Amino acid sequence: MKITPRRVLASLAAAAVVLFITMDANSLAFFLSNGMKTELIYQVPVYFLPAELLLLVLAFLGGIFGGYSNRWLALATGVVASVVGAFIGVFIQFSTQPIDGVPFDVLLGAIFGQSVVLITAATVATVTAGYWVFNRIAGKAPRALGQVALVRAPAANLADGLVTHIRRKKLDLEKANEQWDTYVETLNACGWQTVEVDPRDDLADSVFIEDTVVMLGKTAVITSPGADARAEEVIATEQKVRELGLKVERISQPGTLDGGDVLKVGGTIYVGRGGRTNGEGIRQFRAIASQLGYTVVAVPVTKALHLKTAVTALPDGTIIGYPPLVDNSELFPRFQPVPEAHGTAVVVLAPDLLLMSAAAPKTAVLLQDLGYNVVTVDISEFEKLEGCVTCLSVRVR
Repeated sequence: MKITPRRVLASLAAAAVVLFITMDANSLAFFLSNGMKTELIYQVPVYFLPAELLLLVLAFLGGIFGGYSNRWLALATGVVASVVGAFIGVFIQFSTQPIDGVPFDVLLGAIFGQSVVLITAATVATVTAGYWVFNRIAGKAPRALGQVALVRAPAANLADGLVTHIRRKKLDLEKANEQWDTYVETLNACGWQTVEVDPRDDLADSVFIEDTVVMLGKTAVITSPGADARAEEVIATEQKVRELGLKVERISQPGTLDGGDVLKVGGTIYVGRGGRTNGEGIRQFRAIASQLGYTVVAVPVTKALHLKTAVTALPDGTIIGYPPLVDNSELFPRFQPVPEAHGTAVVVLAPDLLLMSAAAPKTAVLLQDLGYNVVTVDISEFEKLEGCVTCLSVRVR
């Protein structure tokens, strides 16, 4: 799990919220149950200070190491942090008092008896407010399921990513991370809320999240990657789309399907039959998509890694592509050639707004002349691995 400044900040904020709610609930409970004595409001936080500080630390560490990844883990984090914090913290308080001759089981009962409100409040606060705050700051859960884009941070072994149609080049991981951050910031600035799928440093190609899921409205089709090394990438993606409340379908072996081979244009979906997607994968996908009202058209892909390496679509349905990478442009009703290989991929962010690679300035001018606003990002390190702007996100609309 990648520990980023954003994760640290989210963990600290979540822990602080949990502590604040717990302190208030604990003080109120003692105030109401002891004759509403005003001095208790100030005495209770001081008495439980060691327990509260331990709770803060443990809730913070829970966030750092994935304790807010889902509701169940948040519940476990709350239970562990509150019980351990309460036991050690209150035991410290008892150790300063004369307790000679008191049986251990009686002492233990007294400790937990005094801490039942603290434990309950901290657990509830962790799985509700703490979970909510962490995921809002960390960018892991949407405020509302509107314009959401799934993204996944680069793996530590990104340089080992698969290359099939181009010569391998030396990759700068630090630069790649900077470019990914800029890509995510650009999506956010253009009105898309990014939701991060948990990274895996042993899955080199996992940053190319588009290949793991195809969105058909509110249905997420979990793919079956055509490269064996990428098979486990779908696990975390499926977990995230389920957290978002989406219906899940899947492609199963022996069928293979990469999301980069799927291009949606209105009610028509073009699926590339190439090195990563086979006929059985297309058959399974067609069965799913047809039930949702889509028409699936299979097209050959032999000159590029994925269909969307060769072609993508403009908001008006026009297919754009770099002719040397396109097997048969006549398969598309309207085809607009572009002058650069990196100009084939565009992400539609709005009816008049496109995101594309900075490596295709002539194509950017062409698209601007067609009436579109164009935002460009430098993704040169990902292009060394046959990646493009579409590969790095999945839009959920």
